[in-house]
Amino acid sequence: MLQVLLLNEGKTLTGGEELLDRPGPKWIDVLHPTEELMQRLGERYGLHKLAIEDCLHLDQRPKLEEYPNHQFIVLQGFTSQAGNVCDLTLHEHHFFLGQDWLISVHELPYEGLEAVRKRVQDEPQATIGRGLDFVLYLLADALVDRNFPILDRFNEELEDLESDVFENTRSEQLQRIFELKRALVTLRRVLSPQRDVLGILSKRGTPNVQERTALYFRDIYDHLVRLYEQIDAGRDLLGNVMDGYLSMVANRTNDITKQLTIFATIFLPLSFITGFFGQNFDVLTRQEFFWVMMVSVVGLPVALMFWFKRKQWI
Repeated sequence: MLQVLLLNEGKTLTGGEELLDRPGPKWIDVLHPTEELMQRLGERYGLHKLAIEDCLHLDQRPKLEEYPNHQFIVLQGFTSQAGNVCDLTLHEHHFFLGQDWLISVHELPYEGLEAVRKRVQDEPQATIGRGLDFVLYLLADALVDRNFPILDRFNEELEDLESDVFENTRSEQLQRIFELKRALVTLRRVLSPQRDVLGILSKRGTPNVQERTALYFRDIYDHLVRLYEQIDAGRDLLGNVMDGYLSMVANRTNDITKQLTIFATIFLPLSFITGFFGQNFDVLTRQEFFWVMMVSVVGLPVALMFWFKRKQWI
């Protein structure tokens, strides 16, 4: 599926491949790329074969590669399900930036891209009229900024999980901790290398990127630094939650062990008393020894309980 947004006489024209021959700056968006379509675009705009091959395989690392007449840029972002923040969907977007054209290639629909498309249609002079590099900035900014709500939800769940661990420790909390850890590792692995890409785009002298637009890419770079700091803070908080969980489990185990030890200590002298007075001797069958045994059986556990209380063992 191919959609073209063309700036013509101050207005944005929207259509398909029929607009590719029209003069003027144009943004070409490709959803669900096919080899045939990418080959046609490659022949028309001189796209490098290696970049076209990368577009057809959605496992690329965020990067920026320069070719004779264009830059090839790979950026990635995430969306998550409303019910489970760990259920992340990776959105990999490929961009070809030329002098008067921009090609965006992606496999999945993306809400941020639709918002940029609507803005270009509503404000053509303020967006595509400023250059295709500015449209690339809008798309990159949408990919990056959509990660902030995800990390905010991560932090909220970690705080709630930390409180829950100290109030009521359960085995399923450990499984959730590891799910959150894996998700944070995925976010860090994807977002970290994008700082290098945005760092290059924010420098002066990058082909097809105007100096005034480089300032906007610097703003995205700052956002990525903030995201990285949030991820590190989340990892530290996750470590605290894990330590708290292990501490609570250890304390519970110690309490159980202490209670069992107390019960064993109480019943140990009782076992001795019943064993001693249960011996088959005539002298132990007298009535006075029977009452000595009964008093010992009742009094000794009570005395032990008072002693444990005084020692604050129970």
